[in-house]
Amino acid sequence: MRHALLIAARDLRERARDRTAYVLAFVLPLGLAGIFTLILGNVGGDSELFRYAVVDSDRGAIATTFTGEVLRGAASSGAIEIRTVSSEQEARALVDNGEATAAFLLPAGLTEDVLAGRAARIGVVGDVDAPTGTQVARSLAQAYADRLTAARQAVTATLHSGLAASPAELAAEAAASLPRVVVAEDTTATRQLDPKTGYAAGMAVFFLFFAVQLGVTGLLEERRLGTMARLLAAPVRRSSIFAGKLLTSVVIGVLSMTVLVVASSLLMGAHWGNAAGVALLVVSGVLAATGAMAVVASIAKTADQAGGWQAVVAIVLGSLGGAFFPVGQAGGFLEMVSLIAPHRWFLRGLADLAGGEVTAVLPSVAAMTVFAAVTCTAAVLLFRKAVQR
Repeated sequence: MRHALLIAARDLRERARDRTAYVLAFVLPLGLAGIFTLILGNVGGDSELFRYAVVDSDRGAIATTFTGEVLRGAASSGAIEIRTVSSEQEARALVDNGEATAAFLLPAGLTEDVLAGRAARIGVVGDVDAPTGTQVARSLAQAYADRLTAARQAVTATLHSGLAASPAELAAEAAASLPRVVVAEDTTATRQLDPKTGYAAGMAVFFLFFAVQLGVTGLLEERRLGTMARLLAAPVRRSSIFAGKLLTSVVIGVLSMTVLVVASSLLMGAHWGNAAGVALLVVSGVLAATGAMAVVASIAKTADQAGGWQAVVAIVLGSLGGAFFPVGQAGGFLEMVSLIAPHRWFLRGLADLAGGEVTAVLPSVAAMTVFAAVTCTAAVLLFRKAVQR
């Protein structure tokens, strides 16, 4: 073990003088994450609060019940936000300026038209850039109108029986029969990272595979420089040589991820979650990346060849694992194949950590640990052949 530590310490001193290591481990992932956040930061964020403007030109029972019970009831549950304005022009201006998602226009004579059985409407003006919020507004208005129609038919039947119903009773019956608008979060189905954290984590785990290769490719550099023969001739076990190179990659990987977690939190506002859970994910992710790159390094004949192959492996696994886009949402065969990539498990573990306790990351940690064990074992077997070439 002492020899492995000495080899790792020597390699780390050499890498500390290599500017490429700093670019791959820190500058590129943090820079790209920052660029993605600036460009796409508003895409896929938290649930949007729909802001609606309301113009009540009717002031009758039908309009008042819609604004006071239907809309205010939805607003009290957190689904929407209501703002009352005095004129249609003001409401349209708010929509045009993007200050309101949509506007409800309750025309004068609405209550009288409904009671008289005449055609009546609740106008909805929506923002062209907010189709979802506009559709929600239309649904609320349409649902209330449909219930009014049903209630009016019921009232018509009672009138034929010699009974009468006031406009307030008609509106109250329509409002009462509407389903309640409730905002409920399914913590199982909606666990996801916010954009800033998602981009930071995706870039961090993607470039992790490039950062750790700086250690394991040292095997090939030793052979190219002729120092491998000296190491093999020295009273040092081959396992210690290989362990020293792996340890170098692990230290570089952990340092890279730690700096990126702290920097993205301070500079970008990323929220990684519980420190213990993040630490477990980082360590298991680094081990998985080290194992994958060690396999490639053990197969390649030269450092340049290993660098090319490792880049291909890193890009394929990163794309498959969702470092750039959520491949898992594609479903079917592609979703199943994506489970091979440690990136997928790392990002999934972070998402689980955002919506649960530290123990929520254990399945992801276990998956990456198994990946690391398999690849490191394969690399050890291949290394025995590599040192004889």
